[in-house]
Formats: sequence, C-alpha cells, structure tokens
Amino acid sequence: MIRHLTQAHYRAMPWANGRGTTLELARADGPGGMLWRLSIASVIEDGPFSLFPGVDRILMVIDGPGFHLTGSGMELEAAPWVPVAFAGDVALAAHGVTAPSMDFNLMVARDHCRASLTFLGAHPEPAVAQTALLALEPGAVKVGDIVMRLARHDLVLLDEGHVASVRGSQIRCDMVTAGQGVIVANNQRLPIA
Repeated sequence: MIRHLTQAHYRAMPWANGRGTTLELARADGPGGMLWRLSIASVIEDGPFSLFPGVDRILMVIDGPGFHLTGSGMELEAAPWVPVAFAGDVALAAHGVTAPSMDFNLMVARDHCRASLTFLGAHPEPAVAQTALLALEPGAVKVGDIVMRLARHDLVLLDEGHVASVRGSQIRCDMVTAGQGVIVANNQRLPIA
C-alpha cells in the first residue's frame, strides 16, 4: 500500500496538557489503543511536555533554533535535524526557548512497536514494515513507476518492500510492530521480539 497524505487529511488537536495544539498527520491503532502516531507541533515558550504513559517518543526539530528538554535527572538537546528519543512517561519540560521551533514527533506504544527517525538523503531505500516519509520542502517521491509530487509537510506512507527514491529534503520514520522482523536504528538492524 502507498498513501499520499496532505494538509487536508491532518487533524488539529489540543495537547494532552492543554498548553498548545498539535497537528496529527497519521496514526495506527490496535485493539489496545494507539500503536504509533506522527505529528507536528510548535514549541513557542518554556513549559512542560505532555505525559504519555507506555509511549516512546522521538522528536526532531524541523524549523527554528531548537530548545532543551529537562526533568527527572535528564537534560536533552532538541537541536535542528537531530532525533531526540525519550520515554513519554518521564516528566520533561522545554527550556531555553528563544524563538518558536516546529518539531516532528513520532510516538509508539512501547509494548507493541519500535521505531527510528532519520533525515533522509536522495537515495533509494526499501521500506521496513510501515515507513513514513515527511516532505520538509516541495519535492517528489518515486515508488516503482509512481511519482508523487509533494508539497511541504506532505506525508507518504509505504508498506514493507516498497523502494522509494526521493527528491528534496525529507524525514524517514520506520514503525515496526512486535513480531514483524527488523528495524533500522542508529544504522544497526535490530531484531523485534
């Protein structure tokens, strides 16, 4: 399956902590609730991040200077184009916000999925389980004989086995449900139990 999603498909929703809004790009649910979710949000001031018990998060700043995440004895730097992974049930807050930053969020149910987030170059790579490509600027994705023109923040969802060639800056996310094989994380192939 190949799906091309645009702004018309996305859903604006309030943050769990009520202090802002997020734009939900795509989501997969299982019998117990969310398996994975992709979203974009703006961090415009210092303040707490929402708690998501049982969820692992990977955040990447895609616009703006970034900020620091601190709390529970942790200090993480959310710098542009650098994936930052953290547990959603750890109380963290944004600090050092000097200007608005837009971040891309990948959230997965810890007991059911594993994920990776990568800034993608212009070379073909096969999809691993469910793969999402987020266009950071206008560009294109070619999958087999199909060429899709992408606007900024368009999303392409690919099932396992599809090979995509990209033109323009994009972010790649791989979401794997337990029992589906391997994922690519930090350039290593990891088995999924």
